[in-house]
Amino acid sequence: MVDLYLSGDPDADELLARDPFALLVGMLLDQQIPMEWAFTGPATIAARMGVDRLDPAAIADHDAEKFSALLAEKPAVHRFPASMAGRVQALAAHVAANWDGDASRIWNDAPTGAELLARLKALPGYGEQKARIMVALLGKRFDVCPDGWREAAGPYGEEGSTRSIADVVDADSLAQVRAFKREAKRRAKG
Repeated sequence: MVDLYLSGDPDADELLARDPFALLVGMLLDQQIPMEWAFTGPATIAARMGVDRLDPAAIADHDAEKFSALLAEKPAVHRFPASMAGRVQALAAHVAANWDGDASRIWNDAPTGAELLARLKALPGYGEQKARIMVALLGKRFDVCPDGWREAAGPYGEEGSTRSIADVVDADSLAQVRAFKREAKRRAKG
């Protein structure tokens, strides 16, 4: 199994390493909150549901109000728990319907990096940037390297970069990614 340092919590990282859908959910949650909080989210959801892995069909079929309340319970899974609950359920429904509930099929049989990117961009809640970061994360941390994966990942696939969660392997690399993001925001503001 892959040794991850995405959440900073060994149990949460272990779930991300062994449960492909949990990894997709962590990436989905990674917006407008710290990375570690986002990638701890799947373990928090699993614990609150009383399960050891996230089943896309079970999440898709979960009562929407109850699922939203589950994400809103203190500490909340996301700073916008209601909207993110809907997004997680939409992602779950998509994976259940299109990939027979097996998120790993999205990448395990992708013949090219371009196809992998297209499959990820088709996921609810995944835009261009999130999909490219996920391609990079899969390539760099999970050895999912179909032909052209680095090109599909764009700058996130660059060897030795420190620009996204795909580059986080320990506390030092997390600090480097944070510094990169701060500098990018500073430059964007002009």
